Amino acid sequence: MAYGQTGSGKTYTMMGPHWENETSILNSSNQELGIIPRAAEELFRLIQEKQQESHFVKVSITEVYNNEVFDLLAQDGSGELGVKCDVITTKDGKTEVQFLTHEGVRNATDVLDLVKKGLQLRVKHSTLIHDHSSRSHLVVTLSITAHCSHSMGMARSVKSQKPLKTKLQLVDLAGSECVGMSGVKGAALRETSFINRSLSALSDVLGALSEHCSHIPYRNSRLTHLLQDSIGGDAKLLLILCVSPCQKFTAESLQTLGFGTRARQVSRPSAKKRNPTLCNKSK
Repeated sequence: MAYGQTGSGKTYTMMGPHWENETSILNSSNQELGIIPRAAEELFRLIQEKQQESHFVKVSITEVYNNEVFDLLAQDGSGELGVKCDVITTKDGKTEVQFLTHEGVRNATDVLDLVKKGLQLRVKHSTLIHDHSSRSHLVVTLSITAHCSHSMGMARSVKSQKPLKTKLQLVDLAGSECVGMSGVKGAALRETSFINRSLSALSDVLGALSEHCSHIPYRNSRLTHLLQDSIGGDAKLLLILCVSPCQKFTAESLQTLGFGTRARQVSRPSAKKRNPTLCNKSK
């Protein structure tokens, strides 16, 4: 998750400098790759090493804009991409976006083709700080299902074994914004209000987690409700702070560092370990 003031380089950090080019992002040098292409490459590298398991990977791309969630891979009745959808909590306590589109992928290139498609639909406006300021939070979710492969002689004893399911969420947050500096008006001013409120809700969630409160206010924002599984539970959250080198943005940089300090104070029990299976044992 990349967090920081608008114009501080969050999308650059997550995607790299050449994501808008027609050529594949993966053609860039390793030094220029952003977090999302690096993560996609690493995921499929690890999958290739797991010869004893078969894996199925699906991608979904959502945008949180003005506290509404949009599926950027879905089409409405007129063929327009970007369909509004609801976030719910299932009976087992998991967060789910209803009727969300999932596209199967076979490699990192497939992942990035979908991500570029989603980024082109993302809401952007020009401000005094940034010519192409992202006005929404972008969430790329890779859902992975692993099935353990067994020999015929071992299959009977593991019929009841369930596949392992997990997900990796890669988040490019919209930037926090000082209205006086960005000079936004009208609809853009309304967007700024929703952005700052959702980031404040994210800070409140991290604060409640760090203080081990009995109630965590995930539902105060669609952003935190959508990311509940990745922020809480036994998930691991990596927060990347992006700050501007300009002296005039010192106050915003200090606010970003304060957010990071709050995030570092969050501690949770160790993640549950996967139970050993027969595919990890030799006969």
